Amino acid sequence: FKENRKDDIWLVDFYAPWCGHCKKLEPVWNEVGIEMRNMGSPVKVGKMDATSFSSIASEFGVRGYPTIKLLKGDLAYNYRGPRTKDDIVEFANRVAGPLIRPLPSQHMFEHVQKRHRVLFVYVGGESPLKEKYIEVASELIVYTYFFSASEDVVPEYVTLPELPAVMVFKDGTYFVYDEYEDGDLSSWINRERFQGYLNVDGFTLYELGDTGKLVAIAVIDDKNSSVEHTRLKSIIQEVARDYRDHFHRDFQFGHMDGNDYINSLLMDDLTIPTIVVLNTSNQQYFLPDRHIESTEDMVRFINNILDGTAEAQGGDGLLQRIKRIIYDAKSTIMSVFKSSPLLGCFLFGLPLGVISIMCYGICTADTDGEVFEHEGAKKESGDRELTDEGSEEEQEEEKNGKYTELSDGELKQKDTMEKKKD
Repeated sequence: FKENRKDDIWLVDFYAPWCGHCKKLEPVWNEVGIEMRNMGSPVKVGKMDATSFSSIASEFGVRGYPTIKLLKGDLAYNYRGPRTKDDIVEFANRVAGPLIRPLPSQHMFEHVQKRHRVLFVYVGGESPLKEKYIEVASELIVYTYFFSASEDVVPEYVTLPELPAVMVFKDGTYFVYDEYEDGDLSSWINRERFQGYLNVDGFTLYELGDTGKLVAIAVIDDKNSSVEHTRLKSIIQEVARDYRDHFHRDFQFGHMDGNDYINSLLMDDLTIPTIVVLNTSNQQYFLPDRHIESTEDMVRFINNILDGTAEAQGGDGLLQRIKRIIYDAKSTIMSVFKSSPLLGCFLFGLPLGVISIMCYGICTADTDGEVFEHEGAKKESGDRELTDEGSEEEQEEEKNGKYTELSDGELKQKDTMEKKKD
């Protein structure tokens, strides 16, 4: 594979045998292989145990499992979409095909518009803008489609101020790239590759983080058809459609089904239906200070965020990080106990029991040591007294010895005096 891979286009799943997500992907991956073969696709589908062939995995920058890559010549494209058969197959066909797909006729143009919710089109001949367009396409082909067309192929309702031009078709209309207003072409395409209004889930929210936009979400229950749930969703849709020129550079709009994911993200319990605005770059979020009754209320709320008068909550500061650690630990423990109480008792009860026994042993050992030390000190003190002063018998003998020594001296002195006298 390492020697011959550049001769073909490969779609490879780098996996680990022990990885639960890899095992979950396996049946989907088998369906992907069957689908690609039935389509007659030139893409070869395979999988590789990255733990057995770690050198090849490192060569392609594999850091987690499973990692899906499309290998095309010297290029390796990461797949970051949902792990479903249709999404993976669509990714493989898009990236394996031409970088810029030509649209030779109006009929083909209309056909492509019906198939793709978002597509980018370059109109014009050779130019520095086209070179930049190709460069951006080589980077962002993993997300969206890039086409080229001549001016006579473009639909009649399209008005171009000048040529060459880059357009995006989405939401039933089109928008033309303006270098002076929209800035860098790569940034503009990265922002515009999403529809104006989305059904937001965890993966989509992660992808929106690359755009640098704030995300305004109506958190509702899709199964609940009550007036309040439907009204909030409609308000967000109206703002996304009618106020695009005002907010599309700074805001992405959509709705989320259920509050489980948003609660874990905000570490708070949001009562649905509600509206929240997320800043995915620094984990801040904004909640309206009053009930959103109309589109005007929503527009006022967004303007307050833009001018800085709305209060931001959350963030990525030290206290929030500590709170996140505690929240994640608590959530993990609760999920374990809910799914399997006996397993939870074993996992968390056994370590606590062992730690308690160790603490008891350490405390007991310290107390006994203090007693032994005290007794040793007393014994050492007594030995020192005996060494310095001696026993009572030794002291009595020493005293008698002194008296005996003095008596002998007096006798000698007396004998000397008597001899002198004689």
